[in-house]
Amino acid sequence: MTGCETLAHSSTRSGYGDRRPMARKKPTKQESEAQEAKEPAPAEEPTAPASTKVSKGDVVWIDYEGWILNPNGSRTLFDTTREVLAKAENKYDEKKVYADFPVIVGHGRILPGLDEALQSAEVGVESELKIPPAKGAGERDPKLVELHPLREFLKQEIQPEVGLEVSLGGRKGTITQVTGGRVRIDYNNPLAGKTLQYKYRLTKKAGTPEEKLRAVLEIDYGLPEQFTITMDEDGAEIVVPDICKTDERWFVSKFRVIADLREVMGLPKVRFIEEYTKAAPREEPAKAEEKPPGGKPAAEKALKEEKPEVPKAPTKPAVAPEERAEEELPPEEKAPEEL
Repeated sequence: MTGCETLAHSSTRSGYGDRRPMARKKPTKQESEAQEAKEPAPAEEPTAPASTKVSKGDVVWIDYEGWILNPNGSRTLFDTTREVLAKAENKYDEKKVYADFPVIVGHGRILPGLDEALQSAEVGVESELKIPPAKGAGERDPKLVELHPLREFLKQEIQPEVGLEVSLGGRKGTITQVTGGRVRIDYNNPLAGKTLQYKYRLTKKAGTPEEKLRAVLEIDYGLPEQFTITMDEDGAEIVVPDICKTDERWFVSKFRVIADLREVMGLPKVRFIEEYTKAAPREEPAKAEEKPPGGKPAAEKALKEEKPEVPKAPTKPAVAPEERAEEELPPEEKAPEEL
């Protein structure tokens, strides 16, 4: 497991419900370009510093490391937001962004034991927590270990091997054995039956309605800086970035965002706006006149080629000396047959 599991509850955002990594996925090239093109939002007016005490319903950013406590006394890192630690434990994933991440306290999106601890936590204080299976990912269920024919994988051009995570029939599991033309898959949460240990620190708490709204966008979809937000007494007006117009993930996430905003912020109305602006025509700069290898401009050469030729005066055909002499003879000197 390399940072694939999260703080998520086993029945909501666990490895086999909604695998939402706390170490976030790096943005795609399209998302990065959209972010660079986005104009910076105007700075918010300074507000009074929020209390460092945390309670249910608050939105906080958490920086943490999660360990599995093994029966032999050792421990194994399964998830973290700390890049240096991930590399040191050989769990680094280059597709993830290692940074603190927002969570909604008491919202049931994280493991119950940790969710309870955060409701009495304080921003800026480093804490440690030990979570038994009952308040973690739950106990293992033997009925969730199944055998499947090898041909099911070959049809999908999958070469099964132990440790490979697969999805069959809409369920995600881990291959634990391949033998005799059969493949054993464990559909239990990888953290099920494990005693966990968290070391965490809350880095900040959302202090304004807009901060909360952007945190919800980050939790449910991502790219919170690219949304333009206007808050009023009726609710919130959100102008979505261009990337959302064709992103299937946004079509699903949008309804989750609405549900969370109503529950967390109590907004009576949420309006999403898509803007389509016609691009202004681009003016092409005038091209400089190129000179051919001869050194003269092409236009000058063309004028020279198009200059009309002056027609020459027609000339009389040359006359042979004998014919000329014959024409000049007077009539009396010509032969009788020529008269």
